[in-house]
Amino acid sequence: MPSPIQNRRVFILGNPNKDEVPSAMKQLEALVSQHAQLAGTGFEFSSAAEKADVVIVLGGDGTLISVARAMGDSQIPLVGVNFGKLGFLTPFSLEELIEDFDEVIAANAPTTRRMMLVATVTKASGQSIFESVCLNDCVIHAGPPFRMISLAVQLDGRQLTQLDGDGLIVCTPTGSTAHNMSAGGPILMAEVDGMVLTPINPHSLTHRPIVINAEGKLAVEITECNPGTTAIIDGQVPCSLEEGDRVDLRAADLRASIVLNPRSAKWQHLVSKLHWGVKD
Repeated sequence: MPSPIQNRRVFILGNPNKDEVPSAMKQLEALVSQHAQLAGTGFEFSSAAEKADVVIVLGGDGTLISVARAMGDSQIPLVGVNFGKLGFLTPFSLEELIEDFDEVIAANAPTTRRMMLVATVTKASGQSIFESVCLNDCVIHAGPPFRMISLAVQLDGRQLTQLDGDGLIVCTPTGSTAHNMSAGGPILMAEVDGMVLTPINPHSLTHRPIVINAEGKLAVEITECNPGTTAIIDGQVPCSLEEGDRVDLRAADLRASIVLNPRSAKWQHLVSKLHWGVKD
């Protein structure tokens, strides 16, 4: 009887900066070739990967996030194998993937669809100079020489607030456990449709994190800034900002597809990796 995954095309993508990745790639190449179809291997997302049914990502959370951005409209299910530190979005060990390979690669593998954002930077003249999708967040950071900056925040075309401080984090539910959480923002369940706005060290103590619905359209005008003020996408892609620039943020039409570890309960990583709710 033929295997149910023998026609599944699998691309293996690895982070070349992780020492264990090259040997793991070779091991998985042999495994995929025996059970499914190897669509290719590489160290960055490519046109060959777009033809795959599943992409195995060997690295850490940052690797998977960068791959999700690079995929654009081709949001193929990602199987994250953790060779990093926390491994919140890369839930598999190499051993777990090998042991559960058929179930993980199958067309009906358990997956989660993650909301993404589109961030656009526009000059005061109306010229758009930058656009990127975000899986985690867009952070507007004061930057050197680290004086307080001022941001005029609009929601759906209406003034929401004037924020003075070290910046602002706008994150997805996926990104709520990243920079947002470190800055005191709330943790959102991954499937929630919403965005979190978390001020960074606000001058006014009345500024607290808020959650808005996914249909909300944010516009953040830079009214006062530093020479180093920057919008940072997923902690990886920077765009320098000047006074008068506007950062627009909205939910993307596309969603990242991440294969879940069938061994893990929905909130298990929150407890096992972040020790949420664990008594001393």
